[in-house]
Amino acid sequence: MVKREKVSSEELVVSSDFVASQQNLIGQSSDNSILTTPHSSLLTPHFKQLLDSKSCFKLICGAGNENLEEIERLVALYAKSGCRFFDLSASKEVLAAAQRGLDFAIPKEQQKDYHFCISIGTKNDQHVQKAVIDPEKCKNCGKCVEICPQDAISKQQMANSRVGLLSHRYEIVGKNCIGCMKCQKVCEFDAISFHISHFTFHSLLTSHLSLFTCIELHASDTDEAEVDEIWEYLNENFDGMLSLCLSRRKLSNEQVLNRIKRLIKDRKPYTTIIQADGSPMSGGEDDYKTTLQAVAMAELVQSANLPVYVLLSGGTNSKTAQLANLCGVNFNGIAVGSYARKIVKKYIERKDFFKNEAIFEEALKIARFLIK
Repeated sequence: MVKREKVSSEELVVSSDFVASQQNLIGQSSDNSILTTPHSSLLTPHFKQLLDSKSCFKLICGAGNENLEEIERLVALYAKSGCRFFDLSASKEVLAAAQRGLDFAIPKEQQKDYHFCISIGTKNDQHVQKAVIDPEKCKNCGKCVEICPQDAISKQQMANSRVGLLSHRYEIVGKNCIGCMKCQKVCEFDAISFHISHFTFHSLLTSHLSLFTCIELHASDTDEAEVDEIWEYLNENFDGMLSLCLSRRKLSNEQVLNRIKRLIKDRKPYTTIIQADGSPMSGGEDDYKTTLQAVAMAELVQSANLPVYVLLSGGTNSKTAQLANLCGVNFNGIAVGSYARKIVKKYIERKDFFKNEAIFEEALKIARFLIK
């Protein structure tokens, strides 16, 4: 598919809200400072070679996806299929699940060629938001259940004291929700809203660095101050590859390019990935129209001639590389999420996925065809 300066022991002072969002995994005191620990460079030659090859396939498990069983199986399947770059929620439990999947598929001595990226986001970026159903407004029509690609809405039985019968209501399964907003779009009763789901990642920078080589910031919101604050924190506390995922859902072409130029100005050339997010989390179908915005977004970034790696995302599918090549778009790889998960969903949901060799091989053929 895809052919074709460091912190010392001084304290870093950031806003109390941002600090608070990073503290719960390590029980750090809630003052306004974070003591940072320098570490060796994580920009491995294997990672840069993968991007320089211009044939990088990145599997997006989802910044909000905390379904550990699904993540383990997705990583196992796609690693075995040839994928070497995986986008994951910023959680040590998710990283552990991904590592189990990688261990199933790839011998330990070969895993230096495989790379995990943890994803975080600004507070209003949809990738780190979770749906909430208002039971007072919900009419139990079930349209949200039908359209949800992640099985993130469950039907709960409950007693109805007014009529003396059992009734039901719908609830969000938080670990599965990725913030795609498809449920909200089909709800006719304004019963679904979204809340911020901050993922704490500070402890990952101090105690789990060996588990990932890249951090991605989803930053398509309009709050420049928040974007700058988080980006500065990442630059001063992490010397691996940084990825910036941007869409035009709220930003103009000029705002997108100005943000990129501002954020990379103090970074070394080609230590930053720009993930050109055409139409976020829209890649359910396999046609040219679905992937058109991903190609257009990548063309916008390419036209600026910046010293960055460019990955296409947001509506990506098996047609993305072909359309990008037809349009003369020069890219380093393609990140696929919704479509990659959809085409193997019926296999990874099986209880015997890891034990049934025929089922695994059938799923493997499908995944390999997408990556090729």
